[in-house]
Order: sequence, then C-alpha cells, then structure tokens
Amino acid sequence: MTKTIPTDKARQGRWGSQVLVVLIAALVLAAGAWAIAEIYGEATDPQNPGQAEQVEPAAPRPSG
Repeated sequence: MTKTIPTDKARQGRWGSQVLVVLIAALVLAAGAWAIAEIYGEATDPQNPGQAEQVEPAAPRPSG
C-alpha cells in the first residue's frame, strides 16, 4: 500500500535564512578581496608613470 505524504512535508527544504547568510558572507568576502587588491595595486603603482625609468638596450658588440 502506498503511503500518501502531504505536499508541505514532501519538500526537501526551504530557502530559509541560512542561504541568505551564506550569500551575504560570500559578498562581504569578495568585497574584502577586491579592496585588498585595490590597495595593493595602488601601493605598487609608480607615482609618475611618465617619468618611469627606462632601460636602454645594450649596444651589440662588433664581431671580429
């Protein structure tokens, strides 16, 4: 004999607040990683990009 289960009890689960907490935590972590990358990028960026030191290629040695 088949057992009939009510539709509200047959569900696997509800979205609930745990999913919201996980999504918000992931968003906060992503924003934190982005902020760290921005700070690091600004710290390593040269102050005057037009005045950056350019290295001249060495002149080739004459063969012979």
